[in-house]
Amino acid sequence: MTIVLFTDFGGADPYVGQVKAALLECAPGVEIIDLLHDVPAFSVRSGAHLLDSLKSFFPAGSTFLAVVDPGVGGARDALALDADGRHYIGPDNGLLSVVAARSLVRRWWRVLWRPRALSASFHGRDLFAPVAGLIAAGALPPEAREEIAAPAIDFGAGDAAEIIYIDHYGNAWTGLRAAGAPRDAILLASGARISHARVFAEARPGFAFWYENGQGLVEIAQNQGSAARSLGLSVGDLVSWSA
Repeated sequence: MTIVLFTDFGGADPYVGQVKAALLECAPGVEIIDLLHDVPAFSVRSGAHLLDSLKSFFPAGSTFLAVVDPGVGGARDALALDADGRHYIGPDNGLLSVVAARSLVRRWWRVLWRPRALSASFHGRDLFAPVAGLIAAGALPPEAREEIAAPAIDFGAGDAAEIIYIDHYGNAWTGLRAAGAPRDAILLASGARISHARVFAEARPGFAFWYENGQGLVEIAQNQGSAARSLGLSVGDLVSWSA
């Protein structure tokens, strides 16, 4: 019984700890894995592509609690998704949609269950965490959700031709899948023309290059330096292949 946490809550604030407390109340003894708490803040599209790129490292039966929710307290629904043997819980704002669109088997549910006390601004703790705990424990009552055909917001299965994440090294992950990209292709980003290197060791120190990262995405990196700082890259910047 494993719950995987994927949020934009950060690690310096008390939010993640409160979410874990809520999970343990509903599913005592559950294994909790902190996958990422530095999803770009409020960037649902980036989060959707990041989540899809990371999901396959976890076994079937895992439950993902995914919260990037700038519309918390608004009209958006809470959703549960079963996709290729894994379970997901999160807001209906597109965050789960890329995973679903790229899955062979998927089922969507609108979550009807509500706690006795629901904060207007912290559904990650009060709503999504208890539901994730109940799902992981196999204890969510059938009447707690209703099946739906599709979410309200769906980003689809296509790639995102933009930067979706910058890690602490300054490496910039894009939403482009690297499979099939010609290794002699030139990537355009922030006015720079970036060529390919297979690994860091094949690039000169201080040289920016693109390569296929461990998640199968096109990543812009710099040997022994920060590509984001050197090239002035930010999350949301568009990227493209040179014609």
